[in-house]
Amino acid sequence: MPKVKVDGVEIDVPAGATVLQAAELAGKEIPRFCYHERLSIAGNCRMCLVEVKPGPPKPQASCALPATEGQEIRTDSEMVKKAREGVMEFLLINHPLDCPICDQGGECDLQDQSVAYGRGGSRYHENKRAVTDKYMGPLIKTTMTRCIHCTRCVRFSEEVAGVDEIGALYRGESMQITTYLEHAARHEMSANVIDLCPVGALTSRPYAFEARPWELKKTLGIDVSDATGANIRIDARGREVLRVLPRNNDDVNEEWLSDKARFQVDGLMKRRLDKPFLRRDGKLVPATWNEAFAALSTLNPGASIAAVAGDMVDCETMFAAKALLGALGSTLLEGRQTGMDYDTSSLAAVNFNSTFNGIETADAILIVGSMVRWEAPSVNVRLRKAVKRGARVFLIGPEWETTFGGEFLGEDLSVMGNLPQHVVEVLSGAKRPAIILGGAALGRGGLQAGLSLAGQFNLVRTLEDGTAWNGFNVLHLAASRMGGLMLGYAQQGGVADLIAAKPKVLLSLGADEVDYTRFAESMIVYIGHHGDKGAHAADVILPASAFTEKAGTYVNTEGRVQLSDKAVFAPGDAREDWTILRALADAFGVTVGFDSFEQLRAAMVAAVPALGVEGLADYGSALPSGGGSASGAIAYPIKDFYMTNPIARASATMQRCSAELLHGEDFAEAAE
Repeated sequence: MPKVKVDGVEIDVPAGATVLQAAELAGKEIPRFCYHERLSIAGNCRMCLVEVKPGPPKPQASCALPATEGQEIRTDSEMVKKAREGVMEFLLINHPLDCPICDQGGECDLQDQSVAYGRGGSRYHENKRAVTDKYMGPLIKTTMTRCIHCTRCVRFSEEVAGVDEIGALYRGESMQITTYLEHAARHEMSANVIDLCPVGALTSRPYAFEARPWELKKTLGIDVSDATGANIRIDARGREVLRVLPRNNDDVNEEWLSDKARFQVDGLMKRRLDKPFLRRDGKLVPATWNEAFAALSTLNPGASIAAVAGDMVDCETMFAAKALLGALGSTLLEGRQTGMDYDTSSLAAVNFNSTFNGIETADAILIVGSMVRWEAPSVNVRLRKAVKRGARVFLIGPEWETTFGGEFLGEDLSVMGNLPQHVVEVLSGAKRPAIILGGAALGRGGLQAGLSLAGQFNLVRTLEDGTAWNGFNVLHLAASRMGGLMLGYAQQGGVADLIAAKPKVLLSLGADEVDYTRFAESMIVYIGHHGDKGAHAADVILPASAFTEKAGTYVNTEGRVQLSDKAVFAPGDAREDWTILRALADAFGVTVGFDSFEQLRAAMVAAVPALGVEGLADYGSALPSGGGSASGAIAYPIKDFYMTNPIARASATMQRCSAELLHGEDFAEAAE
């Protein structure tokens, strides 16, 4: 490890580190605009200038300069101070004084650094440059006169998202950043450029002029739009969530967030269920809570009651429902709404065992029945990293536009039992082989066939460095799936077992993808937050809280237990889910053993201790042997990336994204 001196303090730095990284290890703040830890080095803003000896007697860009043995780095000399002031003066030559009306005001890198490192006045009196705004789609608002050409957005699109949609035109002062032919940015991670932009050139179109950052209450939460459990920050004012931003978690989503997770939140206040409803004479009519519980108390279902959990439900809600059914003598619990019936006796066999970090290091990957770009955009980013490191990727399923290359082998599950010879050779010779089974591959023998391949290619092994490797992965689609499986929300025959039991009462916990026509003989009690498919089929609607309106525990597809906090209160008469289930217990005349959220969580952790420890749950590494053959054409379950859950379907932003980006509809701007 090279030794360097930073402002007179000697430190050891890792081999290959830059001078900027060395200075930060020494606790020195280096201003920067173009440099970003997760992007390639551009070295074009020159804000990170430092003085380095030995070397030429002039400031040098620390982001692109390797740290070498014996360097003396000065970050606070008079030369450095004057150089940074000069760079800032050049940056501000053409930058408009938009701060009072700029959406980036209050959280703008240029604003902060001009105060900390800039001059007190301007010497520039010529006209400022003006650039026409570009159209980048329904999510990104552009004011390109503010652009300082840091190229972060360009590098993100090319390197992280893998879609070459943003680039630069012309040279010098005439340079302009734009999308290809000024079309909308169409990939699933496009809005991350809003966070990356250090000025107000790229801002959020749906959030434009909504609020200032100091007005917002910031709450730590977990995203429920897919099963990856992205860490988010929920920004709310009063009782309304105004925006969602990603939180940095290197183990889960790094600092990226899918467009759906970020922008579906405007659907939280639309189509909401804010009062109970009872079906009378074939129509749903509003009722009071007392009337609803009075009607339910006459049902007396006994053990003839079942519960089906939706895709966005927290573990506490599922445990409360399980406790209620247990008190009534029923074990009819299911969370796989669409009818999947794969074996869940081993949780290691239905888990993403490599972890998201681990899949980056795989050198041969077979993906079966998963359109990863839509099902888990942040995992797609990890697969691109694996390919950059030399991984070979093979896919079974209908072809889709991958961002990491890969070879498609066929569209039928039967290909799993008859892999081409070159694929067998690559997987057999790999040091870190991996298989990813998507939701479309779990049924019709797909899981068993996948487990057979795990044995054939020795996916569970000890590597040369002594670390354990488990390359068998299942990529779920629902945020509630792994938590539900840990709590026993799985029948041997799936939802078909609930249908066959013909329960007197069916509790629907925000389940909007179930075919309710098959429960025609059951009284359907819907506990959810949106007037979506489940509410339309219900006989009794009990309005509940969305994920931003309650604290909860979620388990992502890699078995990572994470906690989310309550950001706002539910609208109208809606209540938190567990309180509704606790009141239902009184209506049915049974005891569930908890009267507060703390007691509920304690009871849940006592029953399933893994849910009480944040981090990866231990399901063991042993996999069942598998066997049998798989067959059947693969059909990906997601038909529209922007319309996968009740919140997204209620969101005007997601509706426009679906119409414009997927279905090619034109939207005229106001001036047109």
